[in-house]
Formats: sequence, structure tokens, C-alpha cells
Amino acid sequence: MAYWLMKSEPGSYSWDNLVRDGGTMWDGVRNNAARLHLRAMKPGDQAFFYHSMDERAIVGIMNITGIGQPDGDDGSWVKVPVEPVRPLNHVTLAQIKAEPKLAKIELIRQSRLSVAPIRDEEWKLILEMAK
Repeated sequence: MAYWLMKSEPGSYSWDNLVRDGGTMWDGVRNNAARLHLRAMKPGDQAFFYHSMDERAIVGIMNITGIGQPDGDDGSWVKVPVEPVRPLNHVTLAQIKAEPKLAKIELIRQSRLSVAPIRDEEWKLILEMAK
């Protein structure tokens, strides 16, 4: 199983929207690096749902429920199906930046990337921080 972080602006699509809908296609991502990550996702992988913009916090966990599919008219972009697992006590970007063990997390290193891998040890530490 692999772990990921997927960002969304809460004004566009929030954790509450995902819970209400019971799942969605994570689509509309238009970044080459993020596209590679979406293609690498497999059913059973998990992802942190991150509210970007004003909130800047990890707010929940999602399951990846299928493989990447073409997104858009030309089919060169990728979308994946996701479903909510559970909400988390919010772990803010400020908390993540303050934790030395998370200094290499892609959320900090490549802050504009909307889909990024999370290392096993980063996943475990963030879950601990959410308790």
C-alpha cells in the first residue's frame, strides 16, 4: 500500500462534500508531476485530504478505490476514484513545518504540488499528531 496527500480548496470541494457524496472522482489536476502520482495510485492506497488556501490543514483520510482513468477531452490527464475513510483532528501546515521529522515531506518541499506521495514514516507521524 502507498500513501498520498491530495489537496483541494475547500470552497471548490471540501471534506464535507466528499463525506456527503460518499466518494468522487479526483479530477481536474493539471500538473505533470501530479499526473504521474495519480497514475501510480492503486486500489487500497490511502491519501490524506488536505484543505488548501486559508485552512491549510490535513482534515481526513481517503481510500483510493480504483485505477487512474483518462480525464479531459484529450485523455492525457488522469483522475482516480476516492472515498472517505474518516475525518482527522486537523493537522495544520504550521504544525507540519514545526516538526523536524517532516522536513522532507513533499507538502513543504514542493508546496504547489496538488498530489504528492507520503512516506510511511511521515504517514505514521501525522496520524500521531492528529490524536
